[in-house]
Amino acid sequence: MDHTSFNAFCRSFKATSHVVQWGNSEVWKVGGKVFALGSTSKQGTPAYTFKTSPLNFEFLCQADGYIPAPYLASRGMKWIQQVDTAGHLDDDLKYYLSESYRIVALGLSKRKRAELGLADLA
Repeated sequence: MDHTSFNAFCRSFKATSHVVQWGNSEVWKVGGKVFALGSTSKQGTPAYTFKTSPLNFEFLCQADGYIPAPYLASRGMKWIQQVDTAGHLDDDLKYYLSESYRIVALGLSKRKRAELGLADLA
């Protein structure tokens, strides 16, 4: 997946916002909370970071193409970075981005979810 496809996919979620910050990273938020980051790795390749469930975090830490997210995971947060973006993991990335969006949105207050039109999110 490239940055254009990543941004288009993240934009498809309801009530999202986008900013470029933190060293030119594509930062996607729902309700003001980050759910996905698109950046460039130290090797110059795309890298995509997302929040996971504890179970998915443990699984992905051992899976090829993924690493614990720099900075975030070292602080105890369950964030993973996909570093293999050659295309064969695109469907997986879409699933994990969708889950990250859901996890972050469900962490918002009921009032905030209602304001954003996300009251029916489960």
